[in-house]
Amino acid sequence: MAASLKPTSWKLTGNPEAPREDPHWIKRTAARAHLRAIGFQDEDFKKPVFTVVSPYSNALPCNNHFRELTDVVVAEVERLGGKAFVCGTPVVSDGETMGASGMKYSLISRDLIADCAECMHQAYAADSIIALGGCDKTVPGVLMPLARLNTPGVSLYGGTILPGKCDGHEHLDACAVMEAIGSYGAGIIDIEELHKIECGSLPGSGACGGMYTANTMSSAVEALGMALPGTASSPAVTLENVITERKKEQCRQAVAAAMDNLKSGVKARDIMTKKAFENAITVLYALGGSTNGVLHLLALAYEAGVELAVEEFNRIGERTPLLSNLQPHGRYHMKDLDDIGGLPVVMRELLEAGLIHGDCLTVNGKTMAENVRNAPKLSDLTQDVINPISKPFAPAGRHIVIIKGSLAPDSAVLKISGKPIAQFTGKAVVFDGEQKAFDAVMDGTIKPGDVLVIRYEGPKGSPGMPEMLSPGSALVGAGLGNSVALVTDGRFSGASHGIMLGHVTPEAMCGGPIALVENGDEIHIDVGKKTVDLVVPESVLAERRARWQAPPDTLRGLLAKYRRNVAGAHKGATTY
Repeated sequence: MAASLKPTSWKLTGNPEAPREDPHWIKRTAARAHLRAIGFQDEDFKKPVFTVVSPYSNALPCNNHFRELTDVVVAEVERLGGKAFVCGTPVVSDGETMGASGMKYSLISRDLIADCAECMHQAYAADSIIALGGCDKTVPGVLMPLARLNTPGVSLYGGTILPGKCDGHEHLDACAVMEAIGSYGAGIIDIEELHKIECGSLPGSGACGGMYTANTMSSAVEALGMALPGTASSPAVTLENVITERKKEQCRQAVAAAMDNLKSGVKARDIMTKKAFENAITVLYALGGSTNGVLHLLALAYEAGVELAVEEFNRIGERTPLLSNLQPHGRYHMKDLDDIGGLPVVMRELLEAGLIHGDCLTVNGKTMAENVRNAPKLSDLTQDVINPISKPFAPAGRHIVIIKGSLAPDSAVLKISGKPIAQFTGKAVVFDGEQKAFDAVMDGTIKPGDVLVIRYEGPKGSPGMPEMLSPGSALVGAGLGNSVALVTDGRFSGASHGIMLGHVTPEAMCGGPIALVENGDEIHIDVGKKTVDLVVPESVLAERRARWQAPPDTLRGLLAKYRRNVAGAHKGATTY
């Protein structure tokens, strides 16, 4: 392997083309001795080094198969003439920590993963990154260092989970479990039915199966051009819970793409351009993706040096109809999209309508238009997973809306997912924290017409901006999804649906207006005007503001560091 394919790793090993008396070659003798101890031979010092970012853990189904995927990637790197250094990272399951104190660490883990990958990649002066993503924060987390460092590389999704089932229930998933809790609390199902759903919802490995955050971000990354075409939608495992041969082949193809980019000199920022981000946002709207996609795309753009303001989501959303019939707003799962051809089918429909940029470079060296040219055409398919633009699931402007107003002067993110909601006005029922709010839904305190306000759950406040899926799903399960609005400075799971207004900034911990809301205050949401207002006289708010004090700060360790450094949600909650 030519030394030209070692643009940085020669700093670790020494330049193999230099004479043995070269001062730098001599200086790196100790490093080579350590590398020989792990099996390096003379020829290996001529090979490029790939950082394989692998957020493996046996603690969660999204990533518990990553050890095997990593082995496939490492073997292919070796076969193609490289050396692979594996970088393990933390991984936090949203589904397992939801509604518990561990959820504070979920969003934090995104930036910690990025920092771990940067640390490993830079410490060993590696030449390229191959990044495996699964559970939702890991998908942006493993891609952020590629953009940050502007290194060659590729991202690969570990795959979606298959739908679950049990006696009397089909097409189950993580959302079904959460909503079943609310149905039990409302007396709609009994404890035996709840247990059946618990046992049958998640049949094996893979990330949550609807258009939730993991599948939103796998789609966005493919639309960005940083993942190979067709990899965003493929299942992780078979019905027997064995990794599919197709997923293993995608691992090998990803390594080949990374090697080709190293040879050609194509780096992450050559692909992650402003137009590429516009493509990713368009796909988010067309698929009915998670509000977390707003947060993560803002962070990725920041890492890539691309100017992207939260308000630009409205510009794209106002022209992009909702096409997918995918959970949580629709019927189907990611596997069903994969069965009809995956994301390339959607992107061909968007391209032919002039809604995405076809000239964007992608990680396989082709343009986006070239990648989708041979994808199945929607009009040739008999299916109802994806609607054509001529007959969308919902018109443009009816999915995610960025709004501002006296309650959210910087911004907030409203998710309506096709629901015909023009306005909502209700009286606030306020809780400082998620648990008491969840209890209020379960015990029947929350009534139709209420605005459930959950605050001090923002990036700094909680800290970590946990997801409000537990109370949100409890509302839906109790039959209140269309009659109660949930407003929070926290965020929502991709499985959340209903009238959901999150990412309220400034957050309560920073003294934002949401900190001043009291029980019985009127809150007015106007989707058309893109406003959310606290209908309270300014004189009253001024009096409350004068009395307000931030909660005491007693944090230590990682939570304390995160609170000090994290930016607002409207800036992607980045940490530097």
